[in-house]
Amino acid sequence: MPSMFKKVLIANRGEIASRIIRACKELDIATVAIYSEADSTTLYVKKADESYLVGPGPVEGYLNLYRIIDLATQKGVDAIHPGYGFLAENPEFARACRDSGIVFIGPTPEAIRDLGDKVRARQTMESVGIPVLPGSPGSLETLEEAEAWATEIGYPVMLKATAGGGGRGLRVCRDSGEIHKAYEAARREAAAAFGRGDLFVEKYLDAPRHIEFQILADHFGHSIHLGERDCSIQRRHQKLLEIAPSPALDERLRREMGEMAVRAARAAHYTNAGTVEFLLDGAGRYYFMEMNTRIQVEHPVTEEVTGVDIVQEMIRIAAGQPLGIRQEDVQIRGYAMECRINAEDPRNDFLPTPGRITAYYSPGGIGVRIDGNIYRGYTVPPYYDSMLAKLTVRGRTWEETVRRMERSLDEFIIRGVKTTIPFHRQIMRDPAFRRGEFTTHFVEDRIEELTYPETRDPLDVVLAVSAALAAHSGV
Repeated sequence: MPSMFKKVLIANRGEIASRIIRACKELDIATVAIYSEADSTTLYVKKADESYLVGPGPVEGYLNLYRIIDLATQKGVDAIHPGYGFLAENPEFARACRDSGIVFIGPTPEAIRDLGDKVRARQTMESVGIPVLPGSPGSLETLEEAEAWATEIGYPVMLKATAGGGGRGLRVCRDSGEIHKAYEAARREAAAAFGRGDLFVEKYLDAPRHIEFQILADHFGHSIHLGERDCSIQRRHQKLLEIAPSPALDERLRREMGEMAVRAARAAHYTNAGTVEFLLDGAGRYYFMEMNTRIQVEHPVTEEVTGVDIVQEMIRIAAGQPLGIRQEDVQIRGYAMECRINAEDPRNDFLPTPGRITAYYSPGGIGVRIDGNIYRGYTVPPYYDSMLAKLTVRGRTWEETVRRMERSLDEFIIRGVKTTIPFHRQIMRDPAFRRGEFTTHFVEDRIEELTYPETRDPLDVVLAVSAALAAHSGV
């Protein structure tokens, strides 16, 4: 069997950097972290065996692929794990790693490039009989072409960035007038986010479920799936909460969609971990949406119901080892749910709330997992994604899992910045959610029911009074 890596560099930050460091430590692999000045006091920097400042600025250093590879070469690194975001789905980074003799822990640059192009990915899936939504066969050249395809497909449609993701460069259009208003804005947003403004048109499904399957594939032709995640609880195409398995799937549909996901990976000649995403309509019809060529934020829910450490499997596959698990070995036990705890104010259009954490108390107990990177005294910077932590719970039944998440959210205390914790509590208490009845329109349709009154923590009042008294007395 091929030998394991000796040293891995994590080309990322925050909670995913901590997650990768933990996996490496259990595999007896030394770790190298990179950080910006804004991240110099974060936990992952302290957990790594070696840590190095990259710059300039708070963001550019994480995106400078050649500087990262030079550092990896200087420090004797065998492999680089990109995490998610930043350079994780950049085919040039994967290629530069390969050219430098460093293993990229992920798929090949060719797979990243081909699946990152949404039009090309659709064509690949169609060629092997995987259902896709009706859409334009290639990138659009003009507004008139977009309008013609929308008319042929039938409204409503979506304008989507060819190189898109995360809801950027995406506009829902219900008539010709909306196409005219959205076309240039979508192009500009796509160009700013992905370096290219190419768009295509795709049929829009009203209120589907968002279902994704976790894939693992080695270099010996073995591909499996680890079941599905339901990511339907979203706001503006951004996931807020994820569940495994989906309450909407029965065993027949789960088996069929899982087989399609594995077929998709094989059609793309895919290796390592990836996620095949589908839209599921109310009649049980599913359609390929995209394939993500990286570890997903929500991977913990799959780990909790299968017992498979996905990050360790990524490392083993990249080291040239065969999958140690077969499809028939995969067993899904109970349910798991993840809430993304973000530094955002749900009562103010979910605007980010950077600032200093004045108190931090995480929940615990049976079936509770925290993936995070914050602590009391940590300053949440304004430069990055607003996620502070991921709260994941596991239960034997759907009902037990919902109750456990509600209890855990009640225990979770973060002070100093507003967070999404009270919003998640409202979701847990919602009768439709508790029945497992939700779609991608859940938050939009029930925003009034999910609104909660403004509350002020008693400790904040005491601190404010103490500060005022101290100022008045000249202390």
